[in-house]
Amino acid sequence: MTISNSEIQIELKIQRGIRQAEDQLVIAIQDALDKTKYGNLEESQFRNLVRVADTTDSTEVIKNFLLYQVGREDKWGRGEGSLANRIIHDIDKTLKTAAENIGKSVNRKNINSIWLELIRRYLGYGARYLMYKNKIKNPKSR
Repeated sequence: MTISNSEIQIELKIQRGIRQAEDQLVIAIQDALDKTKYGNLEESQFRNLVRVADTTDSTEVIKNFLLYQVGREDKWGRGEGSLANRIIHDIDKTLKTAAENIGKSVNRKNINSIWLELIRRYLGYGARYLMYKNKIKNPKSR
C-alpha cells in the first residue's frame, strides 16, 4: 500500500501539533504531582503505568490499570484530590481536548492515535518528574 503525499503531510501536521502540546503536557502532570494527594509512590510503579500505555491502543485499558493500582494500595491516592483521580481527569478532559484540537486541524474525526500519543508523553513526563520529586524529598535514597 502506497502512502500519498497528502497523507504524509497530514501525519506531519499531527506530529507538529503533538510537539506543540508538550509544554501543556509537562505542566499538567507536574501540577498533578505537586498539588494532589498520594502516598509513597515509587518511580517503578509509575513506569508500570507508562508501560501499559505503551503497549495498548485503548485509553480505557490505561485508566483501568490505574484503578487496579488504586485498589491494590493507596500509593496513588484515593477519591477527590488524589493523583489517580487527577490523572484520569487529565486523560478524559485535558488530553482528549488537545487531541480533538489537533484532529480538527487536519480534519480527522478518529483521534484515538493522537490521544494515545499525548497520554504516553504525559505519563512519561510524569515518571521523570516523580523521579526528581522523590530524589529531592529523600536525597540519600539513591
